[in-house]
Amino acid sequence: MIEQRIKSAIRDIPDFPKQGITFKDITPILKDPILCEAIVDIFAARMQEWKIDAVAGVESRGFLFGLQLAGKLGVPFVPVRKAGKLPFTVKQKEYDLEYGSATIEIHTDAFEPGQHILIHDDLLATGGTVTATSNLIKEMGGVIAGFSFIVGLGFLNGKEKITPFADKVVVLAEY
Repeated sequence: MIEQRIKSAIRDIPDFPKQGITFKDITPILKDPILCEAIVDIFAARMQEWKIDAVAGVESRGFLFGLQLAGKLGVPFVPVRKAGKLPFTVKQKEYDLEYGSATIEIHTDAFEPGQHILIHDDLLATGGTVTATSNLIKEMGGVIAGFSFIVGLGFLNGKEKITPFADKVVVLAEY
């Protein structure tokens, strides 16, 4: 079962990035190319009936599997980056975090209005970054096709924040 394989590979890092938080480190998964391929294949299989015109991967760990998933689905990849990292004309969205604020950006030519965009990140926690990404994509005329995450921290209720954008959410390993 994929959930158990993922959970066996994930490393817990206590008190990172701040005291009291246990960080779920997915980088050990990257040492297992068979597991990586299985993750992408399972995402693609579960989204087979979804209309997806592009995959938006959220910086930075959302790039790792988001790009692979876009390739598997045969659609473009849209990088969602922190402010100041994209070289072309961008649209920005500022949002609040538990410990401050942040700004994300997408190139203005990343997708066409009306296209269905799947948002991918490695982990769903409170949903703040993904909510900001959803709002930015909608402001740019995109339609949220759904969401995909390797890990979900269900006790933080992030899913409740993102389902108003799209009720299609795939989480492979839930904590």
